[in-house]
Amino acid sequence: MNDELKVFSGNAHPKLAKAIADSLHIPLGKCEVKPFSNENTFVRVLENVRERDVFIVEPISSPVNSTIMELLIMIDAMKRASARRITAVMPYYAYGRSDKKDQPRVPITARLIADLLTVAGANRVLTVDLHKAQIQGFFNIPVDELTAFELLTDYFKKHEKDVVKNLVVVATDFGITKQARDIAAWLGTSLAIMEKRRVDNSDNTELLNVIGDVEGKNALIVDEEIDTGGSLVKVVDALRSKGAKKVFACSTHAVFSNDAVRKIDESKVEKVYVTNSLPIPKEKLGKKGKIEVISIAPLLGEAIKRIHTGQSVGALFAKK
Repeated sequence: MNDELKVFSGNAHPKLAKAIADSLHIPLGKCEVKPFSNENTFVRVLENVRERDVFIVEPISSPVNSTIMELLIMIDAMKRASARRITAVMPYYAYGRSDKKDQPRVPITARLIADLLTVAGANRVLTVDLHKAQIQGFFNIPVDELTAFELLTDYFKKHEKDVVKNLVVVATDFGITKQARDIAAWLGTSLAIMEKRRVDNSDNTELLNVIGDVEGKNALIVDEEIDTGGSLVKVVDALRSKGAKKVFACSTHAVFSNDAVRKIDESKVEKVYVTNSLPIPKEKLGKKGKIEVISIAPLLGEAIKRIHTGQSVGALFAKK
């Protein structure tokens, strides 16, 4: 297996790529990826990949548009180097919110990214917790979507045993309800849902109601990503105003843009559990120890091994 399987990394998250390679007990592939002075991206594969099964680890992190181009060019380089199969490992799929035409004269950018990846030469995509499951249908190639919520839930349950005894799981909106319901089932707790709406094309949201009983209970907020932190803080405040005791949050993708970390530090949330699907530098861990990062490298490594050997990826998520 080790001779045929190759894992490469762009500049987006080499630390995660190295951890994935370590979990597979193989060296990280050698590849030169750098910008020229004119901002054009140069890629050169520094080892033989002919007839190899190649996995390129590249979450679409900041700077988003440059990272997308880097991934596309790496895919093209591998294709021209005669790789047998190329899998784009995208722990975070940017532009996921642009998944439908909900206003006049707007693009469906999530579909555009899918088309770009396919045209570049990707044969398969491996990703984690898409904004909407329908994005898989934008591709004409296989897409394996993993979920980190079981990982986050198990970690939370292990480290917050006393909290789980009197817990309600809270979906931040109707779109994440299925995942939140699954987590509630795993933890043996009740479910509440935040009713909210986005008020414009910015990141502003308006909370309308808390559906479910949270009074006197601890709460675990569930969302697939935390961006500016504005929605999270509003949900925390709403739950506290409805009588919730301790409030926690778990989210797969820690985008943490603008002053999100400061908002988290200053909020009434006890702890925020996230994964390293995106790089999280020290300054994005906050000053109050509220942010806990759980590695998804073993999960991605196991999925890569299963894809390479033709085993079921879905079996990773057998119902508990």
